[in-house]
Amino acid sequence: MSGAGGQDGSSVPDEEWDRFLRESVAGAPGAPVEPSARAREVERRLRERPGQPEGWRTYSPARPRRRTGRYVAGLVAVVALLVVSLFPQQVLGWFGGDGGGQDGAPLAAESETPREAPGAERDLPPTPDEPFRGSPAARWADGAAGITVPPARATGWMDAAQVERALRKSRDFLVAAGLDPRVLRGERPTEAIALLNPHQEDIQEYLRTSLSSKRPTPRTDPLLLFSRFRPEQSRLVGDVVKTRGRLTYREGEKGAVEVTADVTFVYPVTPADGNGRDSEVLRTIVRREVVMSWDDPARVITEPGTLSLVSYTLDMVNGGCSAPTGYFVPPFGTADEQPTDKDRRVDPYDRSKPIDATATGDDCATATRS
Repeated sequence: MSGAGGQDGSSVPDEEWDRFLRESVAGAPGAPVEPSARAREVERRLRERPGQPEGWRTYSPARPRRRTGRYVAGLVAVVALLVVSLFPQQVLGWFGGDGGGQDGAPLAAESETPREAPGAERDLPPTPDEPFRGSPAARWADGAAGITVPPARATGWMDAAQVERALRKSRDFLVAAGLDPRVLRGERPTEAIALLNPHQEDIQEYLRTSLSSKRPTPRTDPLLLFSRFRPEQSRLVGDVVKTRGRLTYREGEKGAVEVTADVTFVYPVTPADGNGRDSEVLRTIVRREVVMSWDDPARVITEPGTLSLVSYTLDMVNGGCSAPTGYFVPPFGTADEQPTDKDRRVDPYDRSKPIDATATGDDCATATRS
């Protein structure tokens, strides 16, 4: 039976069937080809990341983040901190600060003897509103806060707790003698006297004489221990007295705890009859060194909670250069007329040098600043 089929009953002729087999093996031109797995992966990467594809065996490390800006900023900050620490006053001047203004950064507490005097300030006079302007004291602490008390340790006859109380009461004496507003107005230093050993006869005699005499001598001047102004002559500007100093201690005679105070007080004052904001303002600067002994009651006659005085020394500027009166005498309006020793010049803010104990009350040095 003939029809469209081929050999063996197939509907495809033999020659067509042979051609089909040959093309299946060799591949026909233009016939679609199934892409391999590798080709499909390359095509996918090209679609996802246009551009030159990476080689199959290459490695591109991640690029490091640029930190140049951070490094430069850090270096600038370090240099700036170094400049501020070495030249604080000059830096304040660059930014319009007065170097001694009341907005200056407070100084850290004094923990050891300074190596040099404070840096120079801009030459600005004090005013009723800014009585410490133009002075290193502008950055000092107020009142008792400026007197550094060291950590306590067992010394002499006292354990650590007793030494701590002795140090605290030693500072209380300095506060009562040099910062009590009533004493500064010329009243009797009752609280300070209460801390002194009543059995120390020479000191008790000094107190009786100095606080009752109208004409004290250099040896009986109450200013040796107490800060006093005559209220009808001068008054404090505001209620802040700047201080800077510290206490130290060691074992003294007969096992006593001997405390040494070295403190500078800065008192801004104006005439008692001053006219408000137009008033003249001076700074009376007083540096005191007081050595106090906390005696062993088993070896020295004393009373609990009282100290004995070993020595006391005073140095001052703008406190008077004539015969002692028992009060500081600020030289309002006559600063250039005060009798001074032109050959002895002192910086009242320089705490790196010891007090000149050879100076007398009527032998004032020339102050380099106030």
